[in-house]
Amino acid sequence: MKYPVLKLKKGRERAVLHRHPWIFSGAIAEPVEAGNGEIVEIQDYHGERLGYGFFSTQSQIACRIFHFSRELCTIDTAFWQQKVADAYRLRRRFVISDHTNAYRLIHAEGDGFPGVIVDVYHEVAVVQVLIKGVEHLLPALAEVLLSYGVRFIYLNVKEVAQRIEQVSLEEGWYAAAPGSPEVEIKENGLRFIVDVARGQKTGFFLDQRDNRRLLGSYSRGMRVLNTFSYTGGFSVYALAHGAELVHSVDIAPAVLETAARNVALNELPQEKHASFAMDGFKYLEKQTPDHFYDIIVLDPPAFAKNARAVPNAMRGYKALNLLAFRKIKPGGLVFTFSCSGNIDKDMFRKAVFAGAADARRDVRILHQLTQPIDHPVNIYHPEGEYLKGLVLYVE
Repeated sequence: MKYPVLKLKKGRERAVLHRHPWIFSGAIAEPVEAGNGEIVEIQDYHGERLGYGFFSTQSQIACRIFHFSRELCTIDTAFWQQKVADAYRLRRRFVISDHTNAYRLIHAEGDGFPGVIVDVYHEVAVVQVLIKGVEHLLPALAEVLLSYGVRFIYLNVKEVAQRIEQVSLEEGWYAAAPGSPEVEIKENGLRFIVDVARGQKTGFFLDQRDNRRLLGSYSRGMRVLNTFSYTGGFSVYALAHGAELVHSVDIAPAVLETAARNVALNELPQEKHASFAMDGFKYLEKQTPDHFYDIIVLDPPAFAKNARAVPNAMRGYKALNLLAFRKIKPGGLVFTFSCSGNIDKDMFRKAVFAGAADARRDVRILHQLTQPIDHPVNIYHPEGEYLKGLVLYVE
């Protein structure tokens, strides 16, 4: 099958040859006879084929490459199903087990699927559609998901994708009969309630699975503060591993109710858990006594959703960590994270360093944390490494 051609300007093929999956509009030599979301064949200035991608008429990222090849290729149902099978093989080998039935099956560019994320919660798959081109592969994707034991598919389509990328899909259940928006999952043997329709992101922060388990290993006999707690992932792990008490803080009362349900679901001592519907900054500043908590978790939402927000985000990360350093008990641990893609790990560490310096506490790095196996980073696309974390020992 022939596809419309996207021809690069002379000398602009270097990034593609290095397998970076994004082509910006300024690299295109001539108008592309393709509609928004169509598959195009990428060629260098001399007409040599380099690969295939989704074309965008709306974004500065004019093309997102999903297949690098100099060979003529037919992009059909079998093509997409093989890519899903490759992604599933990785998860089947390293993540899925009798103790864990919630995982990320497709991590956008990390799995060669730009513009789409698929999170599986037991029998429900949540498909996050980020670009128009994903509409073309959705039927094939749905077919293979159902063959892997998924019974229900929920489309997660944000307003920004509809407005900027002109995605025409609506959020809601896809094809099959609608399932329940609440799903019970298992993660490392612990149970959680996930709301795929009303929850943040796709319903649960699967990217913190390994980091939650690490926190649990340090929690026995500890007083733990979990700020920006959402539905209590870190809180449940701390209690399950013998924490003396755990306080969950989030600005949204509804998610704290789910956190309490998760504690009860795991038959953990509810008298050791308390929730506070309050902004994490304000709780640390106004409500937290000095040197009370042995462990403080700082897992805020993304402070920098675009490049323009980076300066304010850096100030925010410094201020948040400064508060924790001032409050933590001597010999305590701070688990601190950033999920802002526009803040790289060096920038994040500088913000944390600035907070430590202002707090005038001796701080040592015990662990450097990132996203788990089912959120792989394409080595040619470092932008996919969005989650940064540090475990800090504070004298």
